[in-house]
Amino acid sequence: QVILEESGGGLVQPGTSLSLACKVSRRTANTLAMAWFRRTPGKEREFVAGISRLGGNIEYIDGVKGRFTVSRDDATNSLYLQMNELKPEDTAVYYCAGDSIYAYSVKFGAADYDYWGQGTQVTVSS
Repeated sequence: QVILEESGGGLVQPGTSLSLACKVSRRTANTLAMAWFRRTPGKEREFVAGISRLGGNIEYIDGVKGRFTVSRDDATNSLYLQMNELKPEDTAVYYCAGDSIYAYSVKFGAADYDYWGQGTQVTVSS
Protein backbone atom coordinates (compact mmCIF):
# COMPACT_ATOMS: atom_id res chain seq x y z
CA GLN A 1 0.00 0.00 0.00
CA VAL A 2 1.38 3.38 -1.04
CA ILE A 3 0.12 6.30 1.01
CA LEU A 4 0.54 9.92 -0.01
CA GLU A 5 0.13 12.74 2.47
CA GLU A 6 0.05 16.42 1.56
CA SER A 7 0.96 19.32 3.81
CA GLY A 8 1.50 23.06 3.56
CA GLY A 9 -1.91 24.38 2.59
CA GLY A 10 -3.41 27.46 4.14
CA LEU A 11 -4.92 30.90 3.72
CA VAL A 12 -2.74 33.48 1.99
CA GLN A 13 -3.16 36.86 0.34
CA PRO A 14 -2.98 37.38 -3.42
CA GLY A 15 0.55 37.89 -4.70
CA THR A 16 2.18 35.87 -1.96
CA SER A 17 3.78 32.41 -1.98
CA LEU A 18 3.03 29.01 -0.53
CA SER A 19 4.85 25.70 -0.67
CA LEU A 20 3.13 22.32 -0.66
CA ALA A 21 4.79 19.03 0.19
CA CYS A 22 3.75 15.44 -0.38
CA LYS A 23 5.30 12.58 1.51
CA VAL A 24 5.15 9.11 -0.03
CA SER A 25 5.01 6.27 2.45
CA ARG A 26 7.29 3.82 0.72
CA ARG A 27 10.71 3.76 -0.84
CA THR A 28 9.02 2.96 -4.17
CA ALA A 29 8.38 6.70 -4.58
CA ASN A 30 11.33 6.87 -6.95
CA THR A 31 9.54 4.49 -9.35
CA LEU A 32 6.53 6.79 -9.75
CA ALA A 33 5.72 9.75 -11.92
CA MET A 34 4.22 12.33 -9.56
CA ALA A 35 1.80 15.17 -10.06
CA TRP A 36 -0.28 17.84 -8.38
CA PHE A 37 -3.97 18.19 -9.15
CA ARG A 38 -6.52 20.61 -7.76
CA ARG A 39 -10.26 20.71 -7.45
CA THR A 40 -12.75 23.46 -6.79
CA PRO A 41 -16.40 22.86 -5.84
CA GLY A 42 -18.49 21.68 -8.76
CA LYS A 43 -15.51 21.04 -11.02
CA GLU A 44 -13.47 18.04 -12.05
CA ARG A 45 -10.03 17.45 -10.67
CA GLU A 46 -7.57 19.47 -12.76
CA PHE A 47 -3.94 18.68 -13.51
CA VAL A 48 -1.61 21.43 -12.27
CA ALA A 49 1.95 20.17 -12.57
CA GLY A 50 3.78 16.88 -12.89
CA ILE A 51 7.25 15.39 -12.90
CA SER A 52 8.29 12.04 -14.29
CA ARG A 53 10.37 9.38 -12.67
CA LEU A 54 13.95 10.67 -12.39
CA GLY A 55 12.66 14.18 -13.19
CA GLY A 56 13.35 14.04 -16.92
CA ASN A 57 9.94 15.41 -17.92
CA ILE A 58 8.09 18.25 -16.25
CA GLU A 59 4.72 19.67 -17.28
CA TYR A 60 2.52 22.55 -16.14
CA ILE A 61 -0.84 23.86 -17.16
CA ASP A 62 -0.68 27.22 -18.87
CA GLY A 63 -2.25 29.10 -15.97
CA VAL A 64 0.60 28.33 -13.57
CA LYS A 65 3.64 28.42 -15.87
CA GLY A 66 6.20 30.85 -14.55
CA ARG A 67 4.54 30.96 -11.11
CA PHE A 68 4.59 27.35 -9.88
CA THR A 69 7.54 24.98 -9.67
CA VAL A 70 7.23 21.23 -9.14
CA SER A 71 10.16 19.23 -7.80
CA ARG A 72 10.90 15.91 -6.19
CA ASP A 73 13.42 14.55 -3.71
CA ASP A 74 13.58 10.79 -4.04
CA ALA A 75 16.02 10.52 -1.15
CA THR A 76 13.19 11.57 1.17
CA ASN A 77 10.28 10.21 -0.91
CA SER A 78 8.90 13.71 -1.29
CA LEU A 79 7.20 15.85 -3.92
CA TYR A 80 6.96 19.62 -3.72
CA LEU A 81 5.01 22.46 -5.30
CA GLN A 82 6.33 25.97 -4.88
CA MET A 83 3.55 28.43 -5.68
CA ASN A 84 4.43 32.08 -6.21
CA GLU A 85 2.33 35.09 -7.19
CA LEU A 86 -0.78 33.33 -6.01
CA LYS A 87 -4.14 34.44 -7.39
CA PRO A 88 -7.67 33.97 -6.04
CA GLU A 89 -8.34 31.55 -8.90
CA ASP A 90 -5.65 29.25 -7.46
CA THR A 91 -7.97 28.57 -4.54
CA ALA A 92 -8.69 24.83 -4.46
CA VAL A 93 -8.01 21.58 -2.70
CA TYR A 94 -4.62 20.40 -3.94
CA TYR A 95 -3.92 16.69 -4.32
CA CYS A 96 -0.71 14.78 -4.73
CA ALA A 97 -0.85 11.80 -7.12
CA GLY A 98 1.44 8.97 -8.19
CA ASP A 99 1.53 7.05 -11.48
CA SER A 100 3.22 3.65 -11.49
CA ILE A 101 2.44 2.74 -15.13
CA TYR A 102 3.67 5.64 -17.29
CA ALA A 103 6.39 6.63 -14.89
CA TYR A 104 8.80 8.07 -17.48
CA SER A 105 6.24 10.51 -18.83
CA VAL A 106 3.76 12.94 -17.31
CA LYS A 107 0.07 12.25 -17.84
CA PHE A 108 -2.54 14.98 -17.60
CA GLY A 109 -5.55 12.81 -16.81
CA ALA A 110 -6.53 11.92 -13.28
CA ALA A 111 -7.49 8.42 -14.39
CA ASP A 112 -3.83 7.68 -15.18
CA TYR A 113 -2.79 7.97 -11.53
CA ASP A 114 -2.91 5.03 -9.15
CA TYR A 115 -2.25 6.71 -5.84
CA TRP A 116 -3.78 9.81 -4.28
CA GLY A 117 -3.42 11.85 -1.17
CA GLN A 118 -6.33 13.24 0.83
CA GLY A 119 -5.74 16.80 -0.30
CA THR A 120 -4.81 20.08 1.32
CA GLN A 121 -6.82 23.30 1.09
CA VAL A 122 -5.24 26.38 -0.45
CA THR A 123 -7.21 29.60 -0.16
CA VAL A 124 -6.03 32.82 -1.78
CA SER A 125 -8.01 35.77 -0.54
CA SER A 126 -7.55 39.29 0.70
